[in-house]
Amino acid sequence: MRTNYELRYAAHPEDARSYDTQRLRRDFLIEKIFAADEVNMVYSMYDRMVVGGAMPVKETLQLEAIDPLKQPVFLRNRELGIFNVGGKGKVKTGGVVFELDYKEALYLGAGDREVYFESEDADKPAKFYFNSAIAHRNYPDKKVTKEDAVVAEMGSLETSNHRNINKMIVNQVLPTCQLQMGMTELEPGSVWNTMPAHVHSRRMEAYFYFEVLDDQAVCHFMGEVDETRHIWMKGDQAVLSPEWSIHSAAATSNYSFIWGMAGENLDYGDQDFSKIVELK
Repeated sequence: MRTNYELRYAAHPEDARSYDTQRLRRDFLIEKIFAADEVNMVYSMYDRMVVGGAMPVKETLQLEAIDPLKQPVFLRNRELGIFNVGGKGKVKTGGVVFELDYKEALYLGAGDREVYFESEDADKPAKFYFNSAIAHRNYPDKKVTKEDAVVAEMGSLETSNHRNINKMIVNQVLPTCQLQMGMTELEPGSVWNTMPAHVHSRRMEAYFYFEVLDDQAVCHFMGEVDETRHIWMKGDQAVLSPEWSIHSAAATSNYSFIWGMAGENLDYGDQDFSKIVELK
């Protein structure tokens, strides 16, 4: 197995206004999440969020403690949220085995134990997407399915944004220190997410887009309300969203995405909205 990681520094919004396409993609887009028998991750200076993926095919993969953590075990001072977006797989930690099917999630609290990823079938490997945030205490591990989620149906086909927001690793479902994660699924014929656009200044966010057809693409919008920018993305890619940035997208077909947040506030509704007509 291989573990790869990148370190991403935070940007001032006034500086980001001058970024060209290459710089925007380098600082905010995470192009490589999954590769056979690899663990890939980005350590972000935005609320110290780690965003990554593990794709076990022929091997069992270990979640290694990368150098920026300065810890012997990845979970020593961190909590972890995992979504399986591939074939059936298993997550093993502390002598416990959690089986995860497609679109099922798992929360792991902080503690001195290793984490291992396995696939049930090498021909249909699991793809474990994960976010990790700093944790001040341990909360119990818990598997979360869509049946456990708090679901908000929003939008309409008329405005091309009929979607279900599945709040899965949130404090209405289970206790966490600061990590919140969920999955939004757009209905056929809808392409817009997170409209009206908003920011939440007390926490950052990461988006992972999937169920995007190979010949289709997602256009992710970011930046300040009056200084927006865009990044074209493929499926199975993620993007970092600073606390000062909007985060929205439109695609050339419907899709799903996993959102993850970290910061000082667990209130999902703490958002500063902007009117669509105010975007520039």
